Amino acid sequence: MIFNPTPLAGSYVIGLAPISDNRGWFSRFYCKEEFLQIGHSKEWVQANHSVTHALGTIRGLHFQRPPYTEIKLVRCISGAVYDVIVDLRKNSATFLQWFGVELSAANKQMLYIPEGFAHGFQTLQNDTELLYFHSEFYAPGAEEGLPYNDDTLNIRWPLPVTELSQRDQEHSFINKNFQGI
Repeated sequence: MIFNPTPLAGSYVIGLAPISDNRGWFSRFYCKEEFLQIGHSKEWVQANHSVTHALGTIRGLHFQRPPYTEIKLVRCISGAVYDVIVDLRKNSATFLQWFGVELSAANKQMLYIPEGFAHGFQTLQNDTELLYFHSEFYAPGAEEGLPYNDDTLNIRWPLPVTELSQRDQEHSFINKNFQGI
């Protein structure tokens, strides 16, 4: 695996190093020893698989408050997404800055998201599937989100929004009292 740091400290775009032959290809997408090199030592306690049918759909921006903050590892296994993270760490030099990257089945890249970040994505193709690995269990009472269109963040989504859940429509906009996590 190739760990490429993003401008937001602690996050990485991870390139796979597939081995190919006439049958196809093989690649690992997790190795405890390799992840230790970037400081990841927590256990993955939950894995999720999502399917999003419509092009232009946005899911997010989601996060969990302490003590349930989580590390995520996201990989697109079918289709493509524009994946976005937002730094919510209150003492970070990049507080409220965002980073976006295309993850697709074709480019075989993953995104490593440290604790203290919000995460969301927009589908770039119909019938897109993602795998997520989490270092913390889902805690419904600790889950929160930010609006995808918050002016404070000014995220440049690549497509017009076609679908958005009711829950994601109800997130509060960032105001002067937002302290991060």
